[in-house]
Amino acid sequence: MGYLGLFLILLLSISCSDSTLVDKSFKECMLAKVGGNSNSIERIVLNPSSSTYTHALDSLIQNPRWLNSSSKPFLIITPFHESEIQAAIVCSNELGLQIRVRSGGHDYEGLSYLGKSPFIIIDLINIHSIEINLAEETAWVQAGATLGELYYKISKASNVHGFPAGLCPTVGIGGHISGGGFGTMLRKYGIAADNVLDAHLIDVNGKILDRKSMGEDLFWAIRGGSANSFAVIIAWKIRLVKVPSIVTAFTVQRSQEEGATKLIHKWQHIADKLHPDLFIRVVAQNSGANSKSVIAIFNSFFLGGKDRLIPIMNESFPELRLQAKDCIEMSWIQSVLYFGGHNKGDPPEVLLNRATSTSFFKAKSDFVKVPIPENGLEGIWKKLLEEDTLALMIMDPYGGRMNEISESEIPFPHRKGNLYNIQYMVIWDVKGTEASNKHVNWMRMLHKYMTPYVSKSPRAAYLNYRDLDLGTNAHDITSYSKASLWGKKYFKGNFRRLAQIKTKFDPLNFFKNEQSIPLLTVQAQRRNYQGRTLPLS
Repeated sequence: MGYLGLFLILLLSISCSDSTLVDKSFKECMLAKVGGNSNSIERIVLNPSSSTYTHALDSLIQNPRWLNSSSKPFLIITPFHESEIQAAIVCSNELGLQIRVRSGGHDYEGLSYLGKSPFIIIDLINIHSIEINLAEETAWVQAGATLGELYYKISKASNVHGFPAGLCPTVGIGGHISGGGFGTMLRKYGIAADNVLDAHLIDVNGKILDRKSMGEDLFWAIRGGSANSFAVIIAWKIRLVKVPSIVTAFTVQRSQEEGATKLIHKWQHIADKLHPDLFIRVVAQNSGANSKSVIAIFNSFFLGGKDRLIPIMNESFPELRLQAKDCIEMSWIQSVLYFGGHNKGDPPEVLLNRATSTSFFKAKSDFVKVPIPENGLEGIWKKLLEEDTLALMIMDPYGGRMNEISESEIPFPHRKGNLYNIQYMVIWDVKGTEASNKHVNWMRMLHKYMTPYVSKSPRAAYLNYRDLDLGTNAHDITSYSKASLWGKKYFKGNFRRLAQIKTKFDPLNFFKNEQSIPLLTVQAQRRNYQGRTLPLS
């Protein structure tokens, strides 16, 4: 039976709310592709009646807003081997099922585990090996590993190496690098995707490709260009970077009454121009319900000791009045724990935990090219104080190495000219649609207020802070023009090239979600691999 016949049978079975045929057909297909026996397939293919299905689905969801969603997968695949991922892709393709790929579960809008069309999840939690090569100063990291696992493994091999990626240890490597990935060392070494040397992926045909066999176009696209729009990433080869044996961190807090507004105003003028060894981010937040003052938290990482840091701060930012007692010297791996929110004295082994969040949240992002005036900042504080739950802005400085890398070097385009990035976040604990709508609407109001102060044409956004308010395209067959509304915010001038590469390597748009890279033309979307034309629906 051909593709169309199988697809029509599947649609009929789904319309009758009968997933038995899907389950049976998928498992038979998997068994034919990978061999073994039915017990081995049952172990990795979970349907809603499986005792472990709900746990597997919910255990990595990092935004509980999506825990009770009715949009659940027909099946969850938890492969242990690459061959099982290959088979899952081929079988999904043959049966007309979409796939979602999850490596850590931090997708803000749940796109790695939610879907409106019949879909399965390929959960990479068991694909997480890490191989460190100090002689080459490289590592191969499988996509299901977390940042915490990677940082821990590096620290066990060396006390003078690190990797410039994110601050949250439970983020999955596969998705993090796919969207760019930045942290405390971006001003020195760029983002995670800048430090990728090779990759292994599985394409729509189930073939395993490396950099050489995939070609430079696809290798360009997957480093920050929404890799799950093109293939399933199974491993990255990364470049390790040098770190001193001693680094320094500080956290200095100031209220509005203590001059927080003037300090942030000054920070905007200097943070991107400081020595690239120095990273100072600012978190501006209320203190939850009934808060009367905004607090500014200056949170810093320095590649060196405090004897070097203090003179730099005294010269560049004396207004902060940093003192030696504010500074904590530590190893790089201890700084990972520090910025990851762990307690002093916690062992590095806590980085191996895959804890999930218990709070609901909504986030958005912006890039700032011109310092916000003091009256604009005061307006922001007023908005933060109107919210009756924890609301905050995280401002991460750019400059340094970020100014030296071309906007088109990889799909991540946010380079020279950006002073800093903003992540807005509102966090609440009350369940229910009413509470969710209230806080999401507040976030949209704040984002609208910020329009005059942030980047324009386009108003840029960061892919890893996924935001479906920017637009979706999954169910629009002529979606390139509509997808440009959000695509140019994430990728600026790189968006069209991403669509061209998508059209070449995935011409039937198999790898898709609500904000996946679209095909470039309607004609390309109608064309299948053998030159036949499928009906549009």
